[in-house]
Amino acid sequence: MSKGPVLFADIGKKAKDLLTKDYNSDQKFSVSTYSDSGVALTSTAVKKGGLSTGDVAALYMYKNTTFDVKFDTGSNISTTLTFTDFLPSTKTIASIKFPDYNSGKLEVQYFHDRASFTTAVALNQSPAIDVTATIGTPTIAFGAEAGYDTTLGSFTKYTAGISVTKPDSYASMILGDKGDSLQASYVHHLDLLKNSSVAGEITRRFSTNENTFTIGGSFPVDHLTVVKAKLNNHGKLGALVQHEVIPKSVLTISSEVDTKALDKSPRFGLAIALKP
Repeated sequence: MSKGPVLFADIGKKAKDLLTKDYNSDQKFSVSTYSDSGVALTSTAVKKGGLSTGDVAALYMYKNTTFDVKFDTGSNISTTLTFTDFLPSTKTIASIKFPDYNSGKLEVQYFHDRASFTTAVALNQSPAIDVTATIGTPTIAFGAEAGYDTTLGSFTKYTAGISVTKPDSYASMILGDKGDSLQASYVHHLDLLKNSSVAGEITRRFSTNENTFTIGGSFPVDHLTVVKAKLNNHGKLGALVQHEVIPKSVLTISSEVDTKALDKSPRFGLAIALKP
């Protein structure tokens, strides 16, 4: 793949990951195993309220091809087939979920030193089409996204964004929801290894005249433990601790509390991922 601009889906992703990734108010347990033949098996169980769900996923990689299949307790089967460089500088992703045969989707990503493009088409009788494009360099990228419903004959979405990447910081701005929302985010790395980072994100929704501002950070306590926290202007406070119990086996404990609620009852989540 080229060393050009990021895909449009990656604009703003760094701040989103820092402020949302691994935060969990449910009980989650996951175990992964790997074989010498390139097969990875992952079993996951989640308890949310009084409802328990689970799934088993298998991932097989061979040369430039990846096959991913997942079975869940709802009798659903999800499959994803990915080809890298099937055509020069491209990645092709085909996915479908059974028994919902209309969920099929085909996506083609193209990478160039000065641009990247994606086209995604739903595999049904009235396909929806999504197209994205970015131009620029690894340092600065301008992008746009559009979705078109062939049944309605109208655009379902159009979005534009810009991102700026520097060695110690990252900034992005996205105009989305057909021009109804504006989201700006900033990430700053506090050390050369980028282990300690802080982020801020503000979202303005014009139709409701509502602003949401979130700040957060990720900080290592030692080489085995990481602490993350976030707070928004609506009083939602989240925090988590991740500790590598044994090599590649990470224990995550997270909680969330509404500081403006009368009872201020926290919600705790536990996620355990074991990987040999």
